[in-house]
Amino acid sequence: MTRGELFPEIEPYEHGMLRLDGLHEMYWEQSGNAQGTPALFLHGGPGAGAGAMQRRFFDPGHYRIIVFDQRGAGRSMPYGEIKDNTTSHLVADMETLRRHLGVEKWLLFGGSWGAALALAYGAEHPSRCIGFILRGVFLGRAHEIEWFLSGMATVFPEAGRAFSEFLPERERADPLEGYYRRLIDPDPGLHMPAARAWCAYESSCSYLEPNIEPRPPGNAASLAMARIEAHYFKHSMFLGSEPLLGRVGPLGAIPAIIVHGRYDMICPIANAYELARAWPQAQLRIIPRAGHSALEPDILRALVEATDEFSKLR
Repeated sequence: MTRGELFPEIEPYEHGMLRLDGLHEMYWEQSGNAQGTPALFLHGGPGAGAGAMQRRFFDPGHYRIIVFDQRGAGRSMPYGEIKDNTTSHLVADMETLRRHLGVEKWLLFGGSWGAALALAYGAEHPSRCIGFILRGVFLGRAHEIEWFLSGMATVFPEAGRAFSEFLPERERADPLEGYYRRLIDPDPGLHMPAARAWCAYESSCSYLEPNIEPRPPGNAASLAMARIEAHYFKHSMFLGSEPLLGRVGPLGAIPAIIVHGRYDMICPIANAYELARAWPQAQLRIIPRAGHSALEPDILRALVEATDEFSKLR
């Protein structure tokens, strides 16, 4: 493998469904070296789900690669479920998974919402964290949510117009409420068009240059992504009264690498800059020619290099 490229495709050596409560079951898998350093991948969204590609950020000869789908997302059940689906639930689920797999400590790797979830978990369980690799930092603040809903249209006016004009004119002043009402409706004739419009908007703004492989309109992942994301947006990401930036104190001595595209329009670079200033052991690596997506070539290269650097720590 050439340094900076994804590692070769790999299949899990173990996977399963973990009962979380009377409603939710969580999909999890392990691949790579069963005796290696545990590394937990946290997907974004919330609601995006994980896939085979996420295993490939890690050297399978060194890492015990652990991937899971958060409540309602991906292969977790029930699909698209927002009941009993909050940040506190997800943090508790991570601890349930850690104990189930017999992991003492792990490296946390997350982008966008996955970065916020890593920070929320780390603030509660710093003794369980070896380190952090964070990409496209999202901190869940009100102005970040408002930027997503309307601010991005200042840079991507075509995408912003399509997102807004999906709704009747009378609902455009509060797009979150308009989309949320449709996304939680049980009628697929209402929730699926809204989910496709929401995901098309996000995908269109994720790359420095136009995405040549946009999310297909019929993508089955669209509903969970849009519904759960809107659910979290509507409830201020279920982060409570203390901002994530105010919770990084316990992480001060834990190493972190923050990778952020200079032209990230989903999660502006100021988020990563503020986080790095509040965290003495965090290294901020600004990628000059990149937007938000982990698949931007220079972002991908920086993430693989980060996992390589952590693999050499003892």
